[in-house]
Amino acid sequence: MIEEKDLIRRGGQGDSDAFRQLVETYQAPVYRLALRMCGGDAALAEDAAQEAFLAAWRGLPRFRGDSRFSTWLYRLTTNAAIDCLRREKRHRGTDDLDGVELPDGGDTPQETAERSETRNAVRAALCQLTDEHREVLLLRYMQDLDYGEIARALRISEGTVKSRINRAKARLKELLSGGNLSAAASVKPTGKEGQQ
Repeated sequence: MIEEKDLIRRGGQGDSDAFRQLVETYQAPVYRLALRMCGGDAALAEDAAQEAFLAAWRGLPRFRGDSRFSTWLYRLTTNAAIDCLRREKRHRGTDDLDGVELPDGGDTPQETAERSETRNAVRAALCQLTDEHREVLLLRYMQDLDYGEIARALRISEGTVKSRINRAKARLKELLSGGNLSAAASVKPTGKEGQQ
C-alpha cells in the first residue's frame, strides 16, 4: 500500500489518482461526521462531504502537514457541514440532529426503550446547543479526536477546546436534567479522555 504522505504529496501536485485513493480512504469517516453534523440528513451530509473533498482538492497544494491529514480534512468537513446547515436553516428554519446515534449496550426490551428515550433526549438537547458547542462534542465523542487534534482542526487553543467541551457538557446536562434524564447527561469519556 502506498504511504499516505506520498498520496498527499502527489495529490497536492495534481495527481487525481492519488487524491482518489485519499477520498476512498476517508470517504466513510467524512460522511459519518457530516451526517452527524447535519442532523442525520443524508442529502445534506452528502453535499457537505462533497464540499469538504472539493475544498481538500483545492487546498491540498497548500497543506503543510502541521497536523494530521485526517484532522485537516475533519476541519474542512465541519466547515462544509456548518455552511450546509446554515443554507438549509435559511430555507427551512430548523436545526435537527436525528442522525446522532448512541452506542448500543443492552438487549432487553426495557433497556432498548430506555436507550431510545435517552437517544431522543440527547438529540433534542444537541439541537439546542450552539454550533461551536455541538461541534466540539461531536469531534471529541463521535470522531474520538483528542484535545490537540480538535484545537488544530478548529484553529483554536487547547484551553479553548477544554472550555467549550466543559461548557457544552454543562449545558447538555442542564438540558437533559429538565427531562429527568440527568444520568444521560454524563458524557462518558473515551479512552483518550483519561490521558488529557
